[in-house]
Order: sequence, then C-alpha cells, then structure tokens
Amino acid sequence: MHISPFKLERFFARYEFKAPYLLCTSDCEPVSVSDIVDMDKSYLDKILHYNLGYINTDGQGELKDSIANLYRSIKPENIIVTNGAEEAIYLFMNIAINRGEHIIVQFPFYQSLGEIAKHIGANISFWECDNRQNWELDIDYLKDNIRDNTKIIVLNMPHNPTGYISSLEKYNEIIEVARQKNIIILNDEVYNGLEIDDNSRLPYISDLYENGVSIGGLSKAYGLAGLRIGWIASQNKSIINEVNHYKDFTTICNSGISELLAIFALQNRAKLLSRSLGIIRGNIKLLTEFFNRYSELFNFIPPKGGTIAFPELKRDIDIEQFCIELVNKKGVLLLPGNYYDYDNRHFRIGFGRKNMPETLEIFENYIKEIFRVI
Repeated sequence: MHISPFKLERFFARYEFKAPYLLCTSDCEPVSVSDIVDMDKSYLDKILHYNLGYINTDGQGELKDSIANLYRSIKPENIIVTNGAEEAIYLFMNIAINRGEHIIVQFPFYQSLGEIAKHIGANISFWECDNRQNWELDIDYLKDNIRDNTKIIVLNMPHNPTGYISSLEKYNEIIEVARQKNIIILNDEVYNGLEIDDNSRLPYISDLYENGVSIGGLSKAYGLAGLRIGWIASQNKSIINEVNHYKDFTTICNSGISELLAIFALQNRAKLLSRSLGIIRGNIKLLTEFFNRYSELFNFIPPKGGTIAFPELKRDIDIEQFCIELVNKKGVLLLPGNYYDYDNRHFRIGFGRKNMPETLEIFENYIKEIFRVI
C-alpha cells in the first residue's frame, strides 16, 4: 500500500520557491554560515579543515552532549540525531506502532504525525483543539477515547498550526492519564523556546515522563532549516535502541558538516533564540493589531508560541481559491487550512520572518481591494 501524498509539502513545492512573499512559513528567519562564523572566529578554520567522511549513525558525541544539555533527565546515550525532525517522526512511528493498534493525535496536525501511523495500519482518534475555546484540548475526550490497545498519544506543543500551548496543570494531567495505562507520549517540540510569554514554556515531555518521547530540531526556533538536523530523545532506552537500528535503513548517518554547524549553533543557543524571539514578538504585535482592525473579516486566536497562527476567514469563500488568487495576483503565500484536513475557512499565517511587516501590508491592501473594507 502506497502512503498518501504529503499534501502540505506538495502545496509548498508548487509555490514556496516562486512566491516573492512568504506569509505562512513555519521557520524563523534563516541564519547564514557567516552569521555563525561571526559568533566565534575559530569556527571558520574548523569548517575549512573538517573531514567529510561518514559519522556515527546516532550522531557525533559532541553534538549529543550539547543536545543533552537542553534536558534535565536525558543523557547523550538517550538521543538519536536525525536528518531533520521529520526523520525522527518517521523512525519513531515505524518502531512504535503496529497494524491494528490505536493512537490519539492532537488535531489539526502536521501530516506525518498521523499519516505514517495510518499507513502502517493504526487506528487514529483525532483529539481536536477547540477553536471556540482558544484552541483548548478537552481532557475528558482523552480519557473517554483511550482503548485497551491505545499505544501512543501524539502531542505537538507549541502547536502547528494554532500556536496553542496547554497549561502545565493540563500537561501533567495528560501525563498521568498516559502513565496509568502505560501509554507512550510523543511530543513534537520543535517550537520549544519560541513562547510569546516565557512563563508558558512547558518542560520537555522526556524530562517529565519515563515513556515520553521528545522530537527536537534546529529548523524552526534556530532558523537553521537547511542543516536538516533533528533528534529524538527519551528515557526509554528500548525506544532509542530501536530507532537507532531502523535508521540503518533510512539515512544511516547525517551530514557531518551539518552536525558541526549544529554544535556551533547550540554553543550560541541563547543568541540564536534571542534573535528569533525578537522577530516573532515584534511581528505578533503587528499581526494582532491587523486582525483587530479587520475583526469583521477574520476570527483570530493569538498564538501562545511558535511562528504560526490559524485564523478563520468569515466569508463564504473557498479558502484554497482565496490563497491561490492571492499568490497569483500579489505574490503573497498563505497556506489553506484544508491542507490540514481541517475546514475550508481557516488558513495558516506565519510571523517568523523579518519581512513580515512589508508582506502584511501587501496582504492588507489586497483585502481592502477585494472586500471593499477601509
């Protein structure tokens, strides 16, 4: 059986590298190699003399040490470095789920968080974020939908595409529900560190729960998508060992030069996160003001973290057609919500790029033109 096309990625393949104004990207403003070298002049010599041979399947020791320093309960041997967070998700799903087993997935979701399990033959329950309640998750739904064969609860916080982050109290309650049934919790945490309010930052699931699995990476918060460096971390060593064995059949090892640059990036983690936070916190203020001005056109729930939000267009218009006409006429790219299998009214908007103010102005002029608003 062939896996279903990754609809979101196919949409981006059509438009992302042609549209001059990207208003839906999920990564922060990209960092250049020169930006990294400027942080420490010794880096350039290390790059120029780096040996481009194979490296460890699970990642270089120095990089795993740097990643482990992000956690409280995770040691380097509890980490596998992957080719982006996407490979980490793929590897985990293939070793953790079997045909006929059941998973519960926070919805809407980045397609691979549910699609790979579906392809394997798992049964999936959608734990929907409630757009009438600021995208909140209903803990009673979780309790009511756990089955005898429920294997995994899949979370993504900060959430793509809504920017939702649960309270710490609810997060701990989810963990206790899982612990009572010995259910694994996978949390895609690639937006961790990009909270609008630092107080809303949640601990890593792998620090709090012995069967918690953290997915991390450098693409979103660090602006280093081109390095293709992600990782999976868990206290559950059997999961880590199985992931490592499965990786022998996918990419074997990562790009060594990418891992070297990742080491440099994590040595300067505070600088890179401060840079990204400065961009998103300035942009979210402008974005909120924009949606407040046009509240008759849009429903907007401000995100609590990440680089994206999921507003609703309050018009009887096909959202995909709206987005396609926008990019064709003005060169501004938004992502229709139907690419999350959600509905035909919501769309994803991004605020992680430096040119968002300019791009938002073009979008504003467009909606004034087509909706005759002032």
